[in-house]
Amino acid sequence: MPHTADRQPTQTRQAEIVAAVLALSASQGPGTITTQGIATAIGLTHGALFKHFPTKAALWLAVIDWVDTQLMARLQAAADGHDHPVAALRAVFMAHTDFVVAHPGVPRFIFNELQQPEDSPLKRRVSDMLARYRQLLLWLLKQSASLGALRPRLDLDAAATLFIGSLQGLVMQAMLRGDTAGMRDAADTVFALYRSAIIVELTS
Repeated sequence: MPHTADRQPTQTRQAEIVAAVLALSASQGPGTITTQGIATAIGLTHGALFKHFPTKAALWLAVIDWVDTQLMARLQAAADGHDHPVAALRAVFMAHTDFVVAHPGVPRFIFNELQQPEDSPLKRRVSDMLARYRQLLLWLLKQSASLGALRPRLDLDAAATLFIGSLQGLVMQAMLRGDTAGMRDAADTVFALYRSAIIVELTS
């Protein structure tokens, strides 16, 4: 039963609400999620929910903010954990894969919002996140090129696009199967193909 009062600290409750949205997104169409359904899922009254987020749009932006913060932190940490930029690229690829496996509601939520025809603050927020993602990839690709590890005259912008597109393809196929858990095995194979497309393999 929903509580008659919301006694959790605001930040704790907001985090719980955001987590509920992503959990619901993993099991139903994000477009069908209602604020009443979110409130019920975490035992709040409908009114108590709006004490933390005045509108549904504000809540949806908070979800994207959480995804941005969590995903980009994981990707940067993965990149920082390797001295060689090619190894860092693989670590970023796998870290993104693991993030989706751990939070299957995230791609469903984002894809649903990106399908909406009108421009919105949420779309712009996703675009900003993607731009910073590309900046990380381009930096790693430039570092790889400076070491002579990339194929001559490789288009780095296209290489960054292919990296992101390969991940998006993996995610879409996993969503169609209704199973993100198997993504990591497929990710190993896909990254190996990506690597062979951009890397100069040294021969002895």
